[in-house]
Formats: sequence, structure tokens, C-alpha cells
Amino acid sequence: MSATISPVEPPPASAPASRRGGPWPRLARPAAAVLSGALLYASFPPRPLWWLVLPGFALLGWVLSARRIRAALGLGLLAGLGFMLPLLHWTGEEVGPVPWLALALAEAVFIAVGCAGVAAVSRLPYWPVWAAAVWTLDEALRARVPFGGFPWGRIAFGQADSAFLPLAALGGTPLLSFAVVLCGFGLLEVLRQIRRYRATGGVPRSAVVAAAVAVAAPVVAALAALPLVDDSPEDGTATVAAVQGNVPRLGLDFNSQRRAVLDNHANRTEQLARDVRAGKVPRPDFVLWPENSSDLDPYRNPDAREVIDRAVRAIGAPTVIGAVLTPDTGPLRNTLIEWDPEKGPEETYDKRHIQPFGEYMPMRSVARIFSKDVDRVQRDFGPGRKVGVFDLAGTQVGFVTCYEAAFDDAVRDTVLHGGQLIAVPSNNATFGRSEMTYQQLAMSRVRAVEHGRSVVVPVTSGVSAVIRPDGTIVRQTKMFTPDALVDEVPLRSSLTPATRMGALPEGVLALLAVGGLGLAAARSLRARNARRAAEAGSGDVRAAA
Repeated sequence: MSATISPVEPPPASAPASRRGGPWPRLARPAAAVLSGALLYASFPPRPLWWLVLPGFALLGWVLSARRIRAALGLGLLAGLGFMLPLLHWTGEEVGPVPWLALALAEAVFIAVGCAGVAAVSRLPYWPVWAAAVWTLDEALRARVPFGGFPWGRIAFGQADSAFLPLAALGGTPLLSFAVVLCGFGLLEVLRQIRRYRATGGVPRSAVVAAAVAVAAPVVAALAALPLVDDSPEDGTATVAAVQGNVPRLGLDFNSQRRAVLDNHANRTEQLARDVRAGKVPRPDFVLWPENSSDLDPYRNPDAREVIDRAVRAIGAPTVIGAVLTPDTGPLRNTLIEWDPEKGPEETYDKRHIQPFGEYMPMRSVARIFSKDVDRVQRDFGPGRKVGVFDLAGTQVGFVTCYEAAFDDAVRDTVLHGGQLIAVPSNNATFGRSEMTYQQLAMSRVRAVEHGRSVVVPVTSGVSAVIRPDGTIVRQTKMFTPDALVDEVPLRSSLTPATRMGALPEGVLALLAVGGLGLAAARSLRARNARRAAEAGSGDVRAAA
């Protein structure tokens, strides 16, 4: 048997650091773990540094290679904290550090478990494939549990400017994440083969091919998927207006100024109507207001209804209002209302994926121990049940509200129910000038490519945007600035492979990950049994002697 190490099997762990002179070698992997997480964070918007994800995963692969499960858990936790602490800093913008630290730690624990899986498969042949599948499985679990999951930080959401983005149209966000992670781990394997060649003067051809394919396959697949990215107007076009009314001031206290927020959006819509009459902008076919643009229930507050009526009649087009409905009994509703200039309120859509600890408070008594801000949520919101697709002046518009843009099923449902255009009304005012709005905007750009749809994002305080089906932003606002975006957008009805297949690519990758973990477990068991047999044999020899 050749002594050359397989191209996709990392070398055995080296001697303990204590024998190599001091604590510094012992600290190298923990420091590299934190750095790998920081590189993943730096690859996310608003920085256009998507490519940093590749060295980030290459470094993480080195950190985890051939590590025992306990060590991998610790190193993975450090990597997760290096990634999630800065990425989720916005969650503590107005409520202090406790919610931010708790959420970042919870997400880092998920990543630590995933990293333990990566370490387990790192000894297998073709380990980058198994490891990328394990990471994708870990993301799938984070997106579902607990409390309905928290998909923020999915690697695909940092790839809105990436060369890999066309893969979203082929297999959705799971395939996009898998390909990027595979390329990163493959980069590590290529570097290893180069090092081995320099050290030994030769490397098996199969090793070189396997390492190169791990890097090249995602790139080739992305190029092959380019024809799926199409922004042609299959069903004509529609002129849409997105109104950003702004809020009186930053922070959570804006909710106590509900009438001012409503007035801001009504006034900006009336200004838009004046601009239309003056010929400064084209007349919109329909108008979109953001989530929480009327926190006064227009069904129960005649003055709020009058303000909305006046603004909608002024613009003379169907307008979708984001409102909080307050029934006498039961939970609150985060609702989008289709408002006709002649008939008033018609169709409604209740947000289906509501935000735990934001719109409803699970384990309230326990959470109160850690933060008194728990009681800011005095009455929980309840989830809606039906998919939100409105017929607005002949255009089928699918709606996902803010947080829902992070969930694959919520966006896909609107397209399968006939949406020719996707709208993501959002409210980011409670997160100030943090990176949250840019992270969420990147999600909408990925969704545009994934489903081949224009996406319009009206936000209370920024950044509102109009996005083409190829993921490019054609118009956007500044933060905390009243504005109205008017643009003619292409309408489309064809379905991308990602839309047709839904969760199938994620399921296949999950099975691949489970298969890899099973192989790793079986291989570990065989090795343990062999050691025991060898020890038993040597014991018999000693006894006979």
C-alpha cells in the first residue's frame, strides 16, 4: 500500500502542542476558528466581499480536520460566535445586549454541532462533499427549530453579489449554500495537495482531480445555471410605487407615535399624487406601503381610516397598507390590507411566520428573568394561515412580510399561487442604522433570482428598493428619509427549477449528510474494534509469555 495520503483524507493529528514549544501552537486552532467565523461575517452585506466566505470555510476546514468530537464542538462554538456575534448585533440595538448575546449564543451552538459533524466526516474520502452537505443540513435545522427556526445567517443570503448566485434558480438557497461551502472546503484540499506535492514530489492523480473538482464543480454549475436567470417581461410590465414614509425617530418608541407614522406615509403618498399630476413621475398601477405603516387599526379607528382613504383616493390606485389589527379577543394581527380608492379595504393577508420574542413571547416568565424588555410585547401576535396573493390592477402580487423573507416556504408559496411579482413590506425602524436592513435586502435579491421574479421592498425607514428578477437593484432609498420609488417592473409567470422542486434539493443534501455521518460512524466503530482486537491479541501474547 502506498504511504501517500489520500487527496481527500486529512493527515492524522500532529503531536501535542506541549511538545512543540509553548502555548502558541495550542492557541492556533482556536484563534483560526474565531477568524474563520469573522470572515464569514465579513462576507455578508453591506460589504461587497462575498468571496471572503471561501477562505473562511477553507480556514474552518483546517481547524476541524481530524479533530475529535469534543474538540470540534469547542472550536465550532468559537467559529459560530465569531460569525454570529457581529452578524446579529442589530438585535440588541434598542433592547440592550442580553437578547443579542442569547440569540448569538444559541445560533453558535447550532453551528458548533454542525462543525462536530464536519469534523466527523473530515476523515472520509471526498470529505469536502460530505462536509458541505453536513453544513447545509445544519442550516436546514436552524431554519426550523426552535420556535419555527431562525434562518438568518444562511450562507446563501450573503451571496447576492456572488458569481454563485445563479445556483439559487437551480436549487434554491440550500443548493447555493452547499456549492459555496463545497468550494471553500475544496480550496483547502487544493492547498493541501500543493503542499504535499512540494513535500513529496508527487501526488496521486486521483487526489489532484478530486480536489480540483471540489473547487471547479460549483463554479461550472453556476455558469451552467446562468441561462435560468432571466429578467424579460413574460407577462408585460407594471408600474409600481413603494412609499417610505419614515418614522419620527429611531428605536422602539416609534410605536407610541402611531399616528405620526401613519401621517408620514399618507403625506408622502399625497406628495406622490402631486408629482404624478405634475408629470414628474409616471402614474403607478398600484402602491405599496410598508409593514406597520398604520399601527392604528383602521377598522376600529375612524380617523386612521379617513387618513388612509384620503391618501389612496389622491393617488387613485390600489394601495396595500401594513396595519396592526386589534380584535376584541385573541391575538393581534400583523396584516396587509388591499385598499381600493373607491371601495376601501378589501383583501387581507396576515403574516404567517411571526417573530418569536418580537411579535410573540414564548416562555415569557423565563425570558423575563433575563430582560425586563420582555414586557414590551404586552399582547402576542397570532400567525395567519392563508397565502397572500392580491390582484392589484390586474397584476398578481405575492406578499411576504419582513421576517418571512428568510423562510423558503413563505416566498415559494406566493409564486406557486400565481404571484407575478413579489413584495416584501418591512419595518426596520426598531433596528436603527444597523446592518439589518442590508442583510434583509440581500435576502430579497437572492429570492428574486431563486424564483425569477421582480421584488419590491417598501420599508418604513430604509432601505426600500426595487429589484429585478436577476437580483440587481434598480432603485433604492436612503435610510430614514421619506421617499417614493416608482418603477416599471417586468412581470413573469414561468417557474424556475428551484420553485418547481421546492424542498427536494435540501432533502437530497440532508440525506447525503446523514449518509456521510453514518459512514464516519461506521468507520470509527471499525477502527475502535480493530484497536480492541489488537490490544486483546497483545495481551494474550504477554500472558502466554
